[in-house]
Amino acid sequence: MKIIVTGSLGNISRPLATALVQQGHAVTVISSQPERRAAIEALGATAAIGSFEDADFLAATFAGADALYAMIGGGHRELDSRAYFQRIARHYAQAIEQAGVRRVVHLSSWGAHRGQGTGGILGSHDAEQILAAVPGLALTHLRPTSFFTNYYGFVGMIKGVGFIGANCPGNYRVALVHPRDIAAAAAEELTRPAAPAGRTIRYVASDERTQDEVAQALGTAICRPDLRWVAFTDEQMRANLLQNGLPASTAADIVDIYASMGSGALAEDYAQHKPALGKVKLEEFAQEFAAAFENSK
Repeated sequence: MKIIVTGSLGNISRPLATALVQQGHAVTVISSQPERRAAIEALGATAAIGSFEDADFLAATFAGADALYAMIGGGHRELDSRAYFQRIARHYAQAIEQAGVRRVVHLSSWGAHRGQGTGGILGSHDAEQILAAVPGLALTHLRPTSFFTNYYGFVGMIKGVGFIGANCPGNYRVALVHPRDIAAAAAEELTRPAAPAGRTIRYVASDERTQDEVAQALGTAICRPDLRWVAFTDEQMRANLLQNGLPASTAADIVDIYASMGSGALAEDYAQHKPALGKVKLEEFAQEFAAAFENSK
């Protein structure tokens, strides 16, 4: 199969492209960074260097493809992440239709079933709707849960104040996912034979643990066994994010994500369609976190 992988060599796209190449597929990896060309080619894939803001480039790259893995990255760097997701999704839709691609696996998010109240995830909701409107498409929305790798963002907090926390209670049981398990699910979907036209949704999760348990596991791994999760109010969370230099719109998106997590709104559809859990568990990720913690400045 000829398969297009977006996301350059990110935490999901690298293992996904590697697995697909090893299975014998002809893989093209799209990146906006010319310096990634050599690394992409070293995997045995073809590099396509261009911008996701260029629908004509996307259409030319998609031409003749049997399947496309479509993700939208970089939204956290945008002042209006929702508008950014909408714009890139429209470019995808235009290019998919122009190139005649019929099989698309779209990286979405849990909580994308909701059109309000989930902050930075609202862009994924909109992208799902835009792609679903492309006629004749066999479309799968992958909805991963909360990324283990999000906890890397708490390294500075741990080193600075000695605890970890957000505006979500410590006893909240969160579904967590590792990028490798997402890549495995994406590979399965992309190579599934004769996917029928229409829209399907697949949740992806690796483990389910409380935030208190996460803090304990990470603390044990970094030799800080007293590490604990501290629940902030929404306003405390917002103030902390602003103090650390985040734009007000980005801070609001993050606050809303954690608030919807704590209220149960984020996971309400996931709870009705729970998948079999993937391979990577909290304790394994904790060792990865410890290595990153040790190497951080």
